[in-house]
Amino acid sequence: MRYLLIIILFCTSIFCSCNKSADKNNVATVSSDSLSLKYAQGFAIDYYADYKKVTVKNPWANNAVIRSYYLVNDSSTRTPADGVKIIIPVTKMAVTVVTIFEFLSLLDEIDCVNAVCQPQLIYNQDIRAKYKSSGLVDLGDSFSIDIETILHTKPNAILVSGYGSADIYTNRLEKTGIPVIINNEWMESTPLARSEWIKFIAAFFDKENLADSIFDLVANNYNSIKYGAKEIENKTTVMIGNDFRGTWYMPGGRNYMAALIADAGGNYFYENNTETGSLPLNYEKVIKNFSQSDVWLNCNFNSFDELLKVDKKNSYFRPFKLRQVYNFNKRKMPEGANDFWESAVARPDLLLNDIIAVLYPDNFPDYETVYIEKLK
Repeated sequence: MRYLLIIILFCTSIFCSCNKSADKNNVATVSSDSLSLKYAQGFAIDYYADYKKVTVKNPWANNAVIRSYYLVNDSSTRTPADGVKIIIPVTKMAVTVVTIFEFLSLLDEIDCVNAVCQPQLIYNQDIRAKYKSSGLVDLGDSFSIDIETILHTKPNAILVSGYGSADIYTNRLEKTGIPVIINNEWMESTPLARSEWIKFIAAFFDKENLADSIFDLVANNYNSIKYGAKEIENKTTVMIGNDFRGTWYMPGGRNYMAALIADAGGNYFYENNTETGSLPLNYEKVIKNFSQSDVWLNCNFNSFDELLKVDKKNSYFRPFKLRQVYNFNKRKMPEGANDFWESAVARPDLLLNDIIAVLYPDNFPDYETVYIEKLK
């Protein structure tokens, strides 16, 4: 029996070896470990003997795989044929999306950026300084990047936002042969899920451990603030946004902004709605459901005069009468760059603090907001 067992094991090992040799890439197909994710749904990282696999899921197609990246330290490492091989750590990166800059800063990798889109719309001070000193290439509009400029710049990778299954912009860039990394952080529905994409960015620099530490601090701080807000009684009722060309886009109940309001202890009319995107409403609907709100957030105007000038019906809302209307423009530059779209993505704990302080000012009398300011 003992010899029979040895023969069986021997034959099994030969069979497995033959199967492995039959694999046209001759690479490992079973991961030894996976990166732990607590909130983010849009990506995964699996570790193999010679490489790590980064998977980006398609939020427009039931989270099917939209792209796979195989990250290697040696260009001669063999990887499966169903993805893009990228040599890491990345040393030169073209970035077309502003939400990533704070992640890069926290990871101490902001210097790797060698090309950007519309630098006047970027708030990050290191990027602005580098551009002014001619250390960055301006790629222009992210929807019409000049291919010749990209080829001349020679980045190791191009980081872009995904725009659905038929993404002509990404497909066009991929024809350059330069790896195109799709970042779908903006499709996550909660603040901490978006913030956790720092781990996605970190993988391309071999800095997952650092990203883990940074994110844990942010998440712990965020959750501590959130739990504190649960103790507040007499909840403040909130309205959000403003009319844009005849339509008022209110966040759905599973939207990032709705999650922030809920975590800050606010009451929101559509909090039980199941939409993750925006709800297109007419003025009559908004007045009906929000006219008696306590606070108006994310109103993209600078003064009450502006708000009244664009539409006199804005004066019908109770927050207008109480002068409780706020924008997220405290760190906005004249050219349009706004840190709300950058560092607030990586630091939702700071943004949550701002919102709670606005909703319950008596509880935070000396708090200085980071991103929010009251209309003048």
